[in-house]
Amino acid sequence: GNYKISPGHLAVLEILKLVYSVFPGTSRSSVTRCKPGANCPSSHSGISRQLSPLSVTEDSSAPILELQNRGSSGVCGHRVERQNRSADDGTQTHSENSSQENRIKARCLSCTSMVLKGIWGLLIILSVSSSWVGTTQIVKITYKNFYCPFFMTWFSTNWNIMFFPVYYSGHLATAQEKQSPMKKFRECSRIFGEDGLTLKLFLKRTAPFSILWTLTNYLYLLALKKLTATDVSALFCCNKAFVFLLSWIVLKDRFMGVRIVAAIMAITGIVMMAYADNFHADSIVGVAFAVGSASTSALYKVLFKMFLGSANFGEAAHFVSTLGFFNLIFISFTPVILYFTKVEHWSSFAALPWGCLCGMAGLWLAFNILVNVGVVLTYPILISIGTVLSVPGNAAVDLLKQEVIFNVVRLAATIIICIGFLLMLLPEEWDEITLRFINSLKEKKSEEHVDDVTDPSVHLRGRGRANGTVSIPLA
Repeated sequence: GNYKISPGHLAVLEILKLVYSVFPGTSRSSVTRCKPGANCPSSHSGISRQLSPLSVTEDSSAPILELQNRGSSGVCGHRVERQNRSADDGTQTHSENSSQENRIKARCLSCTSMVLKGIWGLLIILSVSSSWVGTTQIVKITYKNFYCPFFMTWFSTNWNIMFFPVYYSGHLATAQEKQSPMKKFRECSRIFGEDGLTLKLFLKRTAPFSILWTLTNYLYLLALKKLTATDVSALFCCNKAFVFLLSWIVLKDRFMGVRIVAAIMAITGIVMMAYADNFHADSIVGVAFAVGSASTSALYKVLFKMFLGSANFGEAAHFVSTLGFFNLIFISFTPVILYFTKVEHWSSFAALPWGCLCGMAGLWLAFNILVNVGVVLTYPILISIGTVLSVPGNAAVDLLKQEVIFNVVRLAATIIICIGFLLMLLPEEWDEITLRFINSLKEKKSEEHVDDVTDPSVHLRGRGRANGTVSIPLA
């Protein structure tokens, strides 16, 4: 209905508006309409609550409490930050310690592997040189009663068939996941291509390498009839120089001046070796046979790299065994022809020196296995060092047997060929490695010189500045 608002109520409303404008957080629900003549306790209590001095004090003290809370929280925050920093520092130091331990373990493992490789390398060097020296000396002993070099070559090459069975036996003894012989054979036959070993590839790829293998060994045995074991083994070391020259011409390998020098040294040693016996007929023929053996060996290696690329141990074992099968199937007619034509004839099979023949073939097989195993177990350069060490080994045996008299020319030729062989073993980046090594030595010497010349007071002043207090100008 119609009703009139008393002046008192208007005054109360004006006061409420004023309070609401001063304290915007005051809720509108606290202001209620009252009918005239009705009691409004809630409104009065709301008004008294809003205008009580305590409430004003609480509201006005809220920012102060907030500041105090912020201040206390700031102090606590600094403490928490310090604790967090100390915890972070602890975790960082722990992680640094663990990383240092991991580095130390990695270094220990690398040092252990290097030591093991070095030990294996030493054993491989001795085994390779001993097997090659033994093969050469047994051939010389066999020649005293039995001279059939092609039959000896054919017989020893047939033993290559056992290379893959020896490899598979090692696989069964060492591998965790063992494979069947046929599966392993197919896996290793990938050296011939993705399709494996087919009859076409067997004839196409195996025939030239088998012929080169037979020629290399046959010429080596022919040279041993004309020359001493020391001379033949030294001349055979020239194959490294021939490999470089053929690789440079055929494979377009990088030109290296030091290897050209090594090749020239090898050729010089060959000429001096022929001159050592005043160019005697047997000496010249023997040198020609030895150089021919080194040349066919180099051609074998270059063609292998060209057509087949690099091979792992299993593929090499498969390939050498395949050469043995090819030799047994297709080259067996040659010693038969030589036997019936009286070129290489013997009275009966019982008269053959089977002990020497089996010893020669076994050591030759061991040499080929060790060369391929050594590449897996140790550094390839050590295999070459083992080969060149056969020269002093044969020289020692020849001196004990009193079969050779070293004159100055022969000794100089042997040393020159061996030096040329060792120069061939230098890596392609040998000049850069040498320059880096020289520069590192120069830097170390300069640092030591600077440390000696520097005044110790400078270090003390530097430490005082680093560890002293820093003065901040007042505003």
